[in-house]
Amino acid sequence: MDLRVQRTQRNIINAFLQLRTKKPIEKITIKELSELAYINKATFYTHYRDIYDLSEQLENEAINTMLNDLPHPECLIVNSKKWMKELTAALLNPGEIFDILFSGTRKTVLLERLESNIKNHIYRKYPAYKDNLEKELLLTFLIQGSFHAFLTYRRENYQAVIGTLGDFTECLMKNYR
Repeated sequence: MDLRVQRTQRNIINAFLQLRTKKPIEKITIKELSELAYINKATFYTHYRDIYDLSEQLENEAINTMLNDLPHPECLIVNSKKWMKELTAALLNPGEIFDILFSGTRKTVLLERLESNIKNHIYRKYPAYKDNLEKELLLTFLIQGSFHAFLTYRRENYQAVIGTLGDFTECLMKNYR
């Protein structure tokens, strides 16, 4: 890829992230983003359809990176404590970008994609979990509950939070294996 194109895209992304730290995506205009990135609006539109396209591409990249850092999603079934450690490490790895991209109304996007990807991975390895309402509800409860609890309490005693969540998850999974 041409270095000028790379620099332009990097400027657009940096400007977008800078604006996202200050306001919700719904309030960001192409005009202000273009001014901050030192480009004209037409240049923005050569790279992205709209502000949501830009955000979605960055979100997908961040989620894919996080999922690559979650080596064994199926551990939720067989070793819930290990799964909790891997999940929390994967959530922390992208760092501040998750807090920026998935703030406000975009927080649910991360959770929906995370749950869908983890479930699909589990279904490939454990097909009995698919189309079984009780097991699907359990997976949703554990994935979403772990996610929310971790994000809520991650600034507390980190190791204690992970250990307690792992214990809760393990306890629940014992009843449904």
